[in-house]
Parts: sequence; structure tokens; C-alpha cells
Amino acid sequence: MDVDPRRYENIAINEQDVQNIVLSYLIHNCYRESAESFIACTGMKQPEDYLENMEKRKRIFHLVLEGNALKAIELTEQLAQDILQNNKDLLFDLLSLHFVELNCSRKCTEALEFAQTKLSPFATEKKYMDKLEDFMPLLAYPEPEKSPMFHLLSLEYRQQVADSLNRTILAHFNLPSYTAMEKLIQQATVVRQCLSQEAGKEGPPPFSLKEFL
Repeated sequence: MDVDPRRYENIAINEQDVQNIVLSYLIHNCYRESAESFIACTGMKQPEDYLENMEKRKRIFHLVLEGNALKAIELTEQLAQDILQNNKDLLFDLLSLHFVELNCSRKCTEALEFAQTKLSPFATEKKYMDKLEDFMPLLAYPEPEKSPMFHLLSLEYRQQVADSLNRTILAHFNLPSYTAMEKLIQQATVVRQCLSQEAGKEGPPPFSLKEFL
């Protein structure tokens, strides 16, 4: 059943809330110039705590996307020394990215030595051992991008690790690790699911998730 848009004509939308949602997105994704322009145009108060370390986060994020995981680790430790020590999963993923890049460059001997010195200590835990068994076979392929593990070489995988690192850094500095927009979509999804369950016996839910976007 289609929703009558007139039902929402009298619902007021707070402009300040909208501005906060946009600014949250810009800051989270390290768009400093856009954030500062947006603040200047809207007359919002500049949240100095949010802008702090943004350039460093941006640099670290792009290093991961470029496959330069070791430099990303170095800058992350300079920013906050204990972040990666307290997040073994993230550290393992970053070290794994470097191993993958060595394989892509056909530096197999260097890749094997790196695995033995930096990755093998993780093998005492099953979850890491399982992951090691996934990407160690890359050494056997002359063209890793054509191997069954090709997804580990993808930009999407590096993006996933970069996002995880960015969220971890934000959380370390007591900043929101998810944007307001992401939270709204998550909340809308939950509401949609609940209403679908309630209306399951009577027909389709009374509105679409698109109404929230």
C-alpha cells in the first residue's frame, strides 16, 4: 500500500539537525575543507574537538587504501600509541595487507620472511590461524589477482580495513565512530523490520525505507 505524502506535510524538520547530520558525515570522512566551508556558510559553531587530528586520520586512511599498511601503522602509533596494541584484529588485518602487497609485487621471499616474523605470532589463536590459511597460498600463485583469494587484493577489502581503522581512531578520542546519517539509516531499518513483523498478517508495511532518505 502506497503512503499518502500528505500524512507528513505538517512534520517539522529542524534545520539545525540536518546541518549536524551533514557536518557529522564530512568530519567522519575527513573532508576538512568541505567541513570548514559548510561551517562558514551555515554559521555553525566550529567543533574544534572533532576537527582535531582530521588531517592525520585522512593521511592514514589513504595510506591503507594505497596498500601502504606499514606507514599507516607507523602514523597510527604516533597518533595514539596504544590503539593497535589494544586492537589485535585490526593490527593483524593491517599486517596482512602488507603481506598481500608483497605478494602482488612478487617479492615472495620478503613476503615469507614477513609472515614468519610478524604474522606467525598470531597463529597461536585459531581465528588468526584460519585467516593465515586463507591468504598464505597467495605465495604459490604467479598471478595472485587470478587466485581464489583475489578478494584480498581488492580495493573494497582495503576500504573495509581503512574504515575499521578510522572508526577505531575516532572511538579512541571519544568521538562518534559512526556518522549521524549511518545511525539514522540503522534506526530506520530496525523500525521497518518491526513494522513489517507487526503488519505481517495484515499486509505490507505502511511505508518504505526510502521515506527516511
